[in-house]
Amino acid sequence: MRWKDGCWDDDGVRDVSITEDGIRLGQLLKLAGLVDTGADAKTVLAAGEVRVNGEVETRRGRQLRRGDVVERAGEAVRVS
Repeated sequence: MRWKDGCWDDDGVRDVSITEDGIRLGQLLKLAGLVDTGADAKTVLAAGEVRVNGEVETRRGRQLRRGDVVERAGEAVRVS
């Protein structure tokens, strides 16, 4: 495990820490640096480019909890 871009990296999955119990998918995509803006999040979600726990997700407001894994463009992050 190593520290990368402000997050822990474990076997290619970076941990992204949140302070609340949950976070919306669009917010996590920005926080993790998987997109630059909310408009980018909307675009990549509509195109089916995002997976949550292995399944395609298109809802920007999807609530994520600790342990959920989000993937986009070959990068994966875990909510922690």
